[in-house]
Amino acid sequence: MPEIQEVLPKYLQIVAHLRDQIVRGDLAPGAEVPSVRALAEEWRVSRPTASKALGALRQQGLVEPRRGSGTYVLARQSAPRARERFERAAALGTMYSDTESVRFPFVGIVDAPEHVAAALRLSPGSAAIQRQRVIEGSSGPLELSTSWFDAALAESAPRLLEAERLLGGTARYLAGVLGIRSAYARDQVCARDASVHEREALGLGDQASALVYWLTAYDHNDRAFQFDEAVYPPATWAFRLEYPIAL
Repeated sequence: MPEIQEVLPKYLQIVAHLRDQIVRGDLAPGAEVPSVRALAEEWRVSRPTASKALGALRQQGLVEPRRGSGTYVLARQSAPRARERFERAAALGTMYSDTESVRFPFVGIVDAPEHVAAALRLSPGSAAIQRQRVIEGSSGPLELSTSWFDAALAESAPRLLEAERLLGGTARYLAGVLGIRSAYARDQVCARDASVHEREALGLGDQASALVYWLTAYDHNDRAFQFDEAVYPPATWAFRLEYPIAL
């Protein structure tokens, strides 16, 4: 019989929260993270539990202690996945941190590639809106992100065709103009050779590999309304999970 799973230990819940802030850029490299005392008060846990959380972050290479000063964020080698960007948009009204910039190599209507048409449940050869963005940090390109939508949305949601950031992201924009509410998303990930265009956008050399992340967003009627394809440079971590293991 299936059983209800135990929740993560408290210190790992703190770790997950702080790690997401670091990866999203809310805690930038060099920023001081909350002290053991502050974490204990905020999360209503004991100081040993808060100290254990900071220790786990150190083991993951995300922070470093400085004697007599505090604990600080190290330069990250990871990128926010779509889920973390959606969560940041919901909480702060923007998907991007202050350390990130965004440019739009292409925004327009094109024939949907086969995998995009399948994800959005469009007929083969259907037209789709393509919003392509290069997200850059202080060290260079972090991510090539492309959002796809049914071209039928172009008339009722014209800002999808504007090469500029939409406050709160495209999901919030669609909710405002069309009443489309996101209910859940499905993720898929793989590694493959980067295309010529992807290598150019991310500043990669010839024959470079890439981490490719697909996210399909669905409304409450199980209709797919947005498909995102994010491409990350090699050696970039984009997935971090903790979960209980029953032995």
